[in-house]
Amino acid sequence: MVRVEKVTKRFGPVQALAGVDLFVARGDVVVVIGPSGSGKSTLLRCVNGLEAIDAGEIWIGNIHVSGARADLDRVRRKVGMVFQQFNLFPHLSVLDNVCIAQRKVLKRPRAEAGRIAMHLLEKVGIPEKAPYFPAQLSGGQQQRVAIARALAMQPEVMLFDEPTSALDAEMVNEVLEVMRELAGEGMTMMVVSHEMGFAREVADFIAFMESGRIIEVSTKEQFFTAPREERTRMFLKSIL
Repeated sequence: MVRVEKVTKRFGPVQALAGVDLFVARGDVVVVIGPSGSGKSTLLRCVNGLEAIDAGEIWIGNIHVSGARADLDRVRRKVGMVFQQFNLFPHLSVLDNVCIAQRKVLKRPRAEAGRIAMHLLEKVGIPEKAPYFPAQLSGGQQQRVAIARALAMQPEVMLFDEPTSALDAEMVNEVLEVMRELAGEGMTMMVVSHEMGFAREVADFIAFMESGRIIEVSTKEQFFTAPREERTRMFLKSIL
């Protein structure tokens, strides 16, 4: 579903990605972990076309993300992304935040967009918050609205860039629970996260990054019990 082949990305003198290869099968959950500055968030932003790559290729299904002729509008209809910050429109209600892209991009009628939005708000557990504004919600509730908004576009792939890092500890699990449900339903997901418990429970594969490179990709069982690379073992020893 996602193919990243020999992808390189620089920001001036900084090599953010250095020949990254990663493959995500349809229905798989891949959790990307690693120390700060290892290129995890940059990788997600490149997969969604938010950052142009310098070399290599990225594909979402049969759609070419990289290159001058990439149809990024089509890419973003297939790929939902949830960021660290919620990025909700503060002047719109929760319901309208989930409806706006449906109406503007997918051209759905107001009534249909509203029905879909309410279904998704029920899915993430906050249908009663539909008339509220973002400032009236907790951080965990805002992030669940952001997930509902991404799902409203009916994506084939969901990208999560440290979705719980801006939340208080007590709000983390309510967001992870929504992600667990999506994984259980077979959604293809790439997740950048420091939540090792979530990775142990939900991931099909774990990719460990450092210095813009993927050091190791393995099943969660192998990653946590018998990682192949010494650098992976050192990282796990420092955080577990």
